[in-house]
Amino acid sequence: MSNLTFLGKLEAIVLDRMENPSAGSYTAKLVAAGTKRVAQKVGEEGVELSLAAVSGDREEIIDEAADLIYHSIVLLAERDIRLSEVIAKLESRHSNPA
Repeated sequence: MSNLTFLGKLEAIVLDRMENPSAGSYTAKLVAAGTKRVAQKVGEEGVELSLAAVSGDREEIIDEAADLIYHSIVLLAERDIRLSEVIAKLESRHSNPA
């Protein structure tokens, strides 16, 4: 499995946790807290990634980027938006540069 293929797998895991919540699932707890909380986590992780980039610590940047991507996937799934839709938007921007 390529690294990028894993994002699709992660999205499927997130969707499964949303549809079949369990007591120990962080994803299920996060989604149960509502869109506002999920969006707040995306914002927090974005700030943390930015601060890590300024500090220049490579491992911290990778950790925070992973957190941001995960929380973004949760937010998109919670709003019923799939990664394929985001990818299609990126592809259309690439084929029609401004």
